[in-house]
Amino acid sequence: MRIRIVDAFTDRPFTGNPAGVLLLDPIPSSSALSPSFPDDGWLQNVALEVNHAETAFAHRLPKGGEADWALRWFTPVAEVAMCGHATLATAHVLHTTGAHEGPVRFATLSGVLIATPHEDGSITLDFPTAPLTPVEIPDKVAEALGTQPLSVFDTGPNIGDLLIEVADEKTVRGLTPDHKALARYSERGIIATARAEDPSQGYDFVSRCFFPNLGIDEDPVTGSAHTALAPYWSERLGRPDLTGLQASARSGLVRTRLRGDRTLLTGRAVTVIEGELLA
Repeated sequence: MRIRIVDAFTDRPFTGNPAGVLLLDPIPSSSALSPSFPDDGWLQNVALEVNHAETAFAHRLPKGGEADWALRWFTPVAEVAMCGHATLATAHVLHTTGAHEGPVRFATLSGVLIATPHEDGSITLDFPTAPLTPVEIPDKVAEALGTQPLSVFDTGPNIGDLLIEVADEKTVRGLTPDHKALARYSERGIIATARAEDPSQGYDFVSRCFFPNLGIDEDPVTGSAHTALAPYWSERLGRPDLTGLQASARSGLVRTRLRGDRTLLTGRAVTVIEGELLA
């Protein structure tokens, strides 16, 4: 079985967010007419072996249904309900290998997600917009994060983060949080964000994402987080179309377009490793 490592939300190797991608042979289900995935334990072990933020597993679905491929995502320690960069990576593999042409519909734990390739090589993901609910600043979260929040929002059940605006871009870039302490404040993790200091550099806001509950101290570029960042910054900046820079060590750009209860995320991807999974 072929396994690939794809850097997502970038057009250059060794930047963006790396994801493992496996296109699986369908396994007939004993309880339904549609094919199913291999055993969850095997999927989790492969994700642990790959040891990137997420590994995506996809198999083709029968024609005529609401989706073309079934898709699941695993971190090294757990399955997640939504993942943007590994979806982008999977769509990139499907498109570049000829396994699927045109827009692809993925059946996922977050419903049907559509990925549309473009002639310039970019791919647009159609994801549900995260609902933002303002909350009180949690006790001692400033100590755990390393800076005083300006505002805090719950992002709803799909991504399960706290979105925290901080003073400025320099603060976001300089964060050195206590990851163990951060784990108590949300189901998945913390999105720290601020307005860009100089929008002429090609981005409107910056972010960093910390997910200690998923075994990921810092995620390099998080597509799903931008389903919360897009409505947050679109309201404040007065525009539906924005570009976010995730200011991790690897860094990456995510173009966002807010469409009510859906958010479009556009980026590029590049395959950096391809090999054979023997186990």
